[in-house]
Amino acid sequence: MPAVITSRQNSRVRALRAALAGRGEDGAIGVESPHLVREALQTHEAEVLAVFVREDRTELLADLPAEIEQVVLSREVFASVAATEHSQGMAALVTRPTMRFLPRPGQLLLLLDKVQDPGNVGTLVRSAEAFGAAAVLATEGTADVWNGKALRASAGAAFRMPVVRWSETLRAAVQKLGTRMLAAVADEDGALAATDANLGGGCVLVIGNEGRGVSPELLAVADGRITLPMAGPTESLNAAVAGSVLLYEAARQRRAGAR
Repeated sequence: MPAVITSRQNSRVRALRAALAGRGEDGAIGVESPHLVREALQTHEAEVLAVFVREDRTELLADLPAEIEQVVLSREVFASVAATEHSQGMAALVTRPTMRFLPRPGQLLLLLDKVQDPGNVGTLVRSAEAFGAAAVLATEGTADVWNGKALRASAGAAFRMPVVRWSETLRAAVQKLGTRMLAAVADEDGALAATDANLGGGCVLVIGNEGRGVSPELLAVADGRITLPMAGPTESLNAAVAGSVLLYEAARQRRAGAR
């Protein structure tokens, strides 16, 4: 069993603190909780550099691969680096995953257009995986999926779902495949209710910024606009809720089409 580190200035402690704060050296990210550490260990897209446990949770080190560095921290030191209020006593340093994505005909894709809240981004990545999307695309200005809050909200889906940067090259590639781009908007003239739109074929569902919606640039190149009609006076839904409902509707239509 490794010796317990009691200094907050220890080099490994500083490395973990920086990574959990989003300032990891060489792009390293910090993950916290036994669940997320297990997800990181299972992915082929990243390398777990070191696993840290609080001194009262050393049982969590059982069955770890021998080649992974194991670090035990005192309660006080672990608390000084933990990003969550009620930590479960386990964290890890992980290389930033490199996710690969190849556009194909018929895919369901989710495009996040400057979605700034990390919790919304993580939730949408989780929903995208749950409802069968092939990838999550993100414009510049969208919160980093490897932000700690986003990663926790994804519940580990970020280690499996490709999240790739949107570009004109990618737009041209999906357009060439006949994939339609459908922008989610608040209820307005010319927007189809999601249940009336065809979400069964290849399509990109565009979810806009929490305050401003889909950008004019993407609206200009979208093939259509879809909306979620409201029964009450609410004008719009939270970005994560709206995106999740649209993903569910797309999955429902696809299942119906398969039958």
